[in-house]
Amino acid sequence: MTDTDSLSEALKAISVSTELIEEELKPHLDTVLAALLEKTYQQDQLVQNGVIPRLVSIVREYPENDLLVNVCLLALCNLADMDSARDALAEQGVADVLTFQLKRAPDAERRHVILEILGSLGENDTLKLQFAESGVPEALSEMIRGLQGGSDPHDLCSIKIASNLIVSLLLGDESMQKCFGEGSGLVYQDVLSWLQSSNTQLQLSGALAIANFARNDSNCVKMLDLGVVPHILTLLEQHVDEGDVSVQHAGLSALRNLAIPATNKVRMLEDGVTERIKSLLRSDMPPVQFKLLGTLRMMVDGQEEAALVLGRDAVLLARVMEWCEAKDHAGVRGEASRLLAAFIRHSRNPEVVSAVAKAAGVRQLISMTTSEHVIMQNEALVALAIASAIDIESMKDPFRDAELLSMLKRMLEDPSEAVEVKFSALGLICSLANSSVMKEELNSADIKESLSKLTDHSSSKLASQASSILTILDDTS
Repeated sequence: MTDTDSLSEALKAISVSTELIEEELKPHLDTVLAALLEKTYQQDQLVQNGVIPRLVSIVREYPENDLLVNVCLLALCNLADMDSARDALAEQGVADVLTFQLKRAPDAERRHVILEILGSLGENDTLKLQFAESGVPEALSEMIRGLQGGSDPHDLCSIKIASNLIVSLLLGDESMQKCFGEGSGLVYQDVLSWLQSSNTQLQLSGALAIANFARNDSNCVKMLDLGVVPHILTLLEQHVDEGDVSVQHAGLSALRNLAIPATNKVRMLEDGVTERIKSLLRSDMPPVQFKLLGTLRMMVDGQEEAALVLGRDAVLLARVMEWCEAKDHAGVRGEASRLLAAFIRHSRNPEVVSAVAKAAGVRQLISMTTSEHVIMQNEALVALAIASAIDIESMKDPFRDAELLSMLKRMLEDPSEAVEVKFSALGLICSLANSSVMKEELNSADIKESLSKLTDHSSSKLASQASSILTILDDTS
């Protein structure tokens, strides 16, 4: 009999397994598994021949028979990364079977097989929700609790796989909300304990999980009520000097997400969050620097007080200026410049403008106006317009040194420049035109010619603004 004939016989036999006793099933399952391992039979043909429902059914019918369960799980493990197999498993409601087997897994080897199956299936959105409803995250969390504190490499490996899997399952909105349970969910409670664990992998997964829980405002507000922030800050502080970069990055991601709701920003500022995370300024790791800058920018977004406090901080400004010059990391350079612009935009305060100018930040903002990213150009132009209106004396020399007026003229005349950038440039020119110090220089730079061309622009908003500025420049009073 050929291998194909043997496999066909085996498939026929297990398809009517109710007529077979356990001992008779085992050799047929071994044949199927051998075919999968040797790839002698196309996996999709096995799925088409209905092997998935039968394998799941056998595990359901003989949950305590380790020999049969082991073979079925190994077979499922070899099929689970196929889309057709995942769809078939979703139809079979496999989550409850896997949850039961995970709880009774007699050894690390069985655990790893089940975790591998769960990992493959967890990429499917339908199965993600099934897993959440069948208690898979809770079973994984319970397993981690039972393995914590030991040093066995197999157990540590199980902890890593299981905690990563929970983080992955939290990417589904419905499964995430179920696990959160308004802050009282078992998984959320365990995640909090991971933040305080000595296991770096659990710390990392804990921070990533909090970042996932913080994907909607109501969760963010609730987590702040429940006191999650001090745990994240303590975790970050543990890793400042020669710590784990991934943990710091994940912790800052969690803080940034938590700071998105406006009410949370105020509370986090009052709780001294910005002071505590400034300890991370010592970091020389670009991924941490990048995430720290983004977190601070989120903290000052729309928050005048926070922008005022941070924007006057000489030590912080000096470090941000260093990062504006980060030669090997464009992301850090960009975020540092955006933070400088945010200090001015959100504080609108003379002291902040003066502090940024004193730190040589104006030239960084001017450089930012030529960014390839429209949002960054706009942020820089708006910040410079605000700063000019507040303190033109601090601005005029850096503007002259950088030949800003020539740059603005080119910006207005460049047909490829975005309309919103031209509009922001006009905002800055308007601010300068209202200053006696700069009005004469604008006329000397022949900005009027560029403005005249814009008065016929297809954007009525742009044309109107250009006309208004021409009127100001023509006014000799």
